Amino acid sequence: MTTKFNVPTRSEVNASNAEIFDNLNKNLGFVPNLYAAMAHSEHGLGRYLNFQGAKTSLSNKEKEAINLVVSQVNNCRYCQSAHTVLGKMNGFDDEEVVRLRRGESTDAKLNSLAKLTKDITENKGRVDEANLNAFYAQGYNHGHLVDTILQVSDKIAMNYLHNLTQIDIDFPLAKEL
Repeated sequence: MTTKFNVPTRSEVNASNAEIFDNLNKNLGFVPNLYAAMAHSEHGLGRYLNFQGAKTSLSNKEKEAINLVVSQVNNCRYCQSAHTVLGKMNGFDDEEVVRLRRGESTDAKLNSLAKLTKDITENKGRVDEANLNAFYAQGYNHGHLVDTILQVSDKIAMNYLHNLTQIDIDFPLAKEL
């Protein structure tokens, strides 16, 4: 038996989460349902947003490529949908979004990142040496590898939260592959 996980409103969360809700409303125009669900934890939402917003060697486009790959591997419809929107905001067209969700790209550098990300996610960090070598051959370094793994872990947390809670998707629904 599963318990329905509700999306708390501002009045149902503690003061620090209410402040975060206000900032999200100000910056995004709304509080995404999956973020709101994190506010069931007294510290979870703030902790996650700090982690998500930390400095990284990866560009926003690279982070979105990772997010799309991981969300597809983990079959998270919420994150597939959210990152389809964010991917387009970062310059990907519909076809590239689909390619990235499949773990590939027409851009050689992003292709190496997408393939390695898919390998990391599917194999829990035990990757094919050819994928790792291709990543390095495209100019990535050990720091980029660490930041890629951190980005993968960021998305896994959200994928698992949605897959467990099935919070309503409040983004245009990404097409199924």
